[in-house]
This record gives sequence, structure tokens and C-alpha cells, in this order.
Amino acid sequence: MKFCTFVYDGESRFGFEFQPGQIANLIEAGRVLQIPDPNNLLESENLKAWFSNGREALQMAEKISSLLHENGEAANLACYPHESVRLLAPILNPGKIIAIGLNYHDHAQEGKVQVPENPLIFCKFSTSLIGPEDEIRLPAISQKVDPEAELCVVMLETGRNFSYEEARNVIAGYTIGNDVSARDLQFSDKQWVRGKSCDTFAPCGPFLVTEDELGDPHQLDISLRVNERAQQSDNTRNMMFDCYSLVSYISQAITLETGDLIFTGTPSGVGVYRDPPVFLQSGDVVEVTIEKIGTLRNPVRDE
Repeated sequence: MKFCTFVYDGESRFGFEFQPGQIANLIEAGRVLQIPDPNNLLESENLKAWFSNGREALQMAEKISSLLHENGEAANLACYPHESVRLLAPILNPGKIIAIGLNYHDHAQEGKVQVPENPLIFCKFSTSLIGPEDEIRLPAISQKVDPEAELCVVMLETGRNFSYEEARNVIAGYTIGNDVSARDLQFSDKQWVRGKSCDTFAPCGPFLVTEDELGDPHQLDISLRVNERAQQSDNTRNMMFDCYSLVSYISQAITLETGDLIFTGTPSGVGVYRDPPVFLQSGDVVEVTIEKIGTLRNPVRDE
């Protein structure tokens, strides 16, 4: 399924892509279909709360989707034309945004840095989160802002010490992320949090796609364009540490919770290592595309 969070008629709602061009309101569909709901899933306020019910939530959503396809009247009541909604970041309130550095060999090589033996973990603050079509704002304190295309893991289960085998089943799905980075702040600080956590520096979306629809998350083309000019192009098969390894590794030290986001690293081609370097300017448009998920588009403006 392709889950999403969206604004319709001035209110934030959540649901899934019912079919191309149509978005289903998950809560409204459940009520129209009069789905039995002993555990009050249909009282969920947002997608994170829905996923807190674990596999039961995924099964309920699949059931609702199947019944909508059988009931045209219900579908007409619970589904909206894509052009009538505004998509937001799928998870509006992640407890944590965890990110991985140097997870593609070519990216490490272009930066002339040593390939890490273990995942290199840092964080982005949740105040940096924005959704599709929201503006990336260039802070006045930075002159070197650089976008990075990334596949993002979204957690389903809360827990610690997940094995590699368990990791696959505790992931809700995958979305697109842009690890926007103020390189001058990042390099002057000698660590990465401030330079990567400025407001608007974590665009995510447009959909959260479950693995049964996505297929192998480690076989996806990933690319980034600025003003329709290609800047990054690779495939997630070239990650050094795959998604399941990352979930397992992180969870040995940190409790992962429902809705947490894991940015899994970016391939080569970032602006700072180009000759000459290329940084974002007001008026630019950044597009990150990942196969089977979609395109995350964000205009750029001065703060």
C-alpha cells in the first residue's frame, strides 16, 4: 500500500492511494464500510497513531482497501481526487529522525574520506521536517546548502535489540527523504547535527510504501535533480549497510519507536564535491525520485 497524510477541505487526514488519481481517507472509509473496530483503530488521530497498532493496522488497511474496490458507493464517499488534496510528510510527528552518513562507497570516495566499518549515525531534529511542495528555506547564516537524495525507513514496531531477521517485520514501509545540509555549518562545527537540522532541512514524502508493494527496498533506482538537471543517480543496491542491518544496528543501543524515520544515506554527486561546487539558490526546485515510491519536489527560497 501507498500510505499518505494530506490536507483536504482545510483538515489534516491520512489514508492511502486507492488507485492512480484517487486518495482514500482511511478513517472515513472504515466508518462508511462499518468495519468492526474492537481496538479503536478508527479513532487514530494520525498515521503514526494508526501504525502503533502494529501488523493489525496494516491488515485493517488492506481489508478496507479491498472492500472499497468492491463497493463503489463507499469509494465515492471516502475517496478524493488527487488534485483536491495537498500531500504532507507521511509521518508528521516522528519521535526521532536518525540519519546515516557515508553509506555509499562512491559518496565516501568523492569526499576523500575513509569508508566506515560500522554505520555512521547522526540525527536531524524533528523541527526540520517538511512535506512535498513545502519550501526549503535557505538560512541567512549559510551560503552552502546542499540537497541529498535518500531512501527513508519508517518504523512500525517499538523495541530494542532487533535481529537482522526481525528487522524486516518491524518496518512499516519506506519513503523518500532529502537530507538537506548546510556544508559550511557542518564542516566548521566538526560534527553534523546543526548543519543538517536547520528548519526545513528534512523534506519527506510523498508516500509511505509498504514492502509488499515496493518489493526489495535494496533494488530501487534513486536520483536527484535541481531545476531538472541531474545531480545524483544510483541504486539502493549499492548501500554498504542495508535497511535491515541499520535497524538492527541502531536498535542495539537506541529504542526505535513507531513512526521513527531512518535516513539511510546518499549516493555520490552531492554539490559540495562537484568541480566547481554547486549549492542551492533561491528559486531552485529540487526533485528526489525513488523507483516505485514517487517524486519528492520542493522549491527553494531564502529564509
